[in-house]
Amino acid sequence: MAEAAQLFLSSFNRIEKWLQQKNPTDQNLGFSQLVRILSDNPHLPVKKYEADLLQISQLRNAIVHDQIGDDFIIAEPNEWIVNRILTIEKELAEPETVLPRFKKPVTGFEIDLSVKELLKIVADKRYSQFPLYNKGQFKGLLTLRVLGYWFATHFEDITPDLEHIKVEDLLAVEGKKSNYRFVSRDATIDFVQQLFKEHRTLEAILITEHGEPDGNLEGIIRPRDVLDL
Repeated sequence: MAEAAQLFLSSFNRIEKWLQQKNPTDQNLGFSQLVRILSDNPHLPVKKYEADLLQISQLRNAIVHDQIGDDFIIAEPNEWIVNRILTIEKELAEPETVLPRFKKPVTGFEIDLSVKELLKIVADKRYSQFPLYNKGQFKGLLTLRVLGYWFATHFEDITPDLEHIKVEDLLAVEGKKSNYRFVSRDATIDFVQQLFKEHRTLEAILITEHGEPDGNLEGIIRPRDVLDL
């Protein structure tokens, strides 16, 4: 059998073994059935490659079942499909996690911060998301969208002195409009992409060690960050 076919089949067998290990049922399922079932698991990167894997399964069947002799097969995988299956195998077995790609310093802010100070930070640092805490306890995420909406609906009542208006006041009124999620540092990028896809109003995904709100922030992911991927 040609070297390309051997590489293809070896990779296919390893992927099939991986799928079987992830099988959520007690049934002995075939390759295509496993792909379809595991595509519904948001924590596994199978959905992303579902169409490719189903096509690959057909090619594998043609190589194995339609083989005429030891040295002659009807379907010979080309270089592209061999590279493709090897890439898929690697990404299934070792999916990229949110860290270190999205690791960055994230500044948290106390809820008694004044709106005046917040606006200075926006101007100086160009921040667009503001995780808010009360002595280490996470209280919510304030974003520029929420800030702009608050000004639009309260501009007639705002005095020139914003020192007495605290970000807590904005969060109390508009906090529910700021949509966010927490994930652990081990969450896969595929899982995060799926979250943004399924929840169109998500403005940020915050990363902590175990995905708990009160943990130390290790990174933040915005919708445009995953679009860049």
